[in-house]
Amino acid sequence: MTARPRISKAVIPAAGLGTRFLPATKATPKEMLPVVDKPAIQYVVEEAKAAGLSDVLMVTGRNKRPLEDHFDRNYELESALLKKGDEDRLARVQESSDLATMHYVRQGDPKGLGHAVLCAAPHVGDEPFAVLLGDDLIDPRDPLLQRMVDVQAEHGGSVVALMEVDPEQIHLYGCAAVEPTADGDVVKVTDLVEKPAKGEAPSHYAVIGRYVLDASVFGVLRTTEPGRGGEIQLTDALKHLAEDPSLGGPVHGVVFKGRRYDTGDRGDYLRAIVRLACEREDLGPEFRTWLRGYVTEEMQTP
Repeated sequence: MTARPRISKAVIPAAGLGTRFLPATKATPKEMLPVVDKPAIQYVVEEAKAAGLSDVLMVTGRNKRPLEDHFDRNYELESALLKKGDEDRLARVQESSDLATMHYVRQGDPKGLGHAVLCAAPHVGDEPFAVLLGDDLIDPRDPLLQRMVDVQAEHGGSVVALMEVDPEQIHLYGCAAVEPTADGDVVKVTDLVEKPAKGEAPSHYAVIGRYVLDASVFGVLRTTEPGRGGEIQLTDALKHLAEDPSLGGPVHGVVFKGRRYDTGDRGDYLRAIVRLACEREDLGPEFRTWLRGYVTEEMQTP
């Protein structure tokens, strides 16, 4: 049997306007909004590196230059911290520039997630690759991406991350029809629907923002017509691969039951910050004490 190529490249679409966070995102990319003391995008790059993906392509758009600056060296800042003897902050500043080999390409017209992924084709070539969406932060203690890479190496084709959600919420996500496999956390995907109408979802399994894709998806995306919202949907391309594995399938799903932090919604963004701050060794004890007191006080307020 011919060995499948090991995945080494990750693609992070980051061209969105972040309109749900206006006015904060008027001049600051939503990916740079801090989650405790790191921008959200750094958590995503750290996840890619932890899974062995050291080559990262970020698909950006206008006003996204701060993303490039964050992962570049800042010699003036480093020099100032070095002179102060602040080795801890110096290490944290240098960490972001040493995470991975970073590349950037502009999407241009915002034609949807499928189009953003297609922009990565010249860089990716014929290799399988991962796609990580910045709105979903996966706790590093739950190595979802590594599991997906392993499943793709075993089965070939493409792999999507799935999470069971409340039936009342499934219309907010891409949804997968699935069949069980011999592995308890792995299912075969037979159909995909982007944000199904209420009552028409084929399951309760929502597609969340992690994908490991066969390069054949590029050929399908080139012929995929705009779908929901007038955009080229990655879900529609994966639907074709699931229905006809000869195109470059099959499509499998890894059912994720770990810790996920959704930063794409204002309320969930705030909850993510609280949860992550509570779990930090340096911040957690004091912050949890304050939080308990605050909640107790609020509950007693008429």
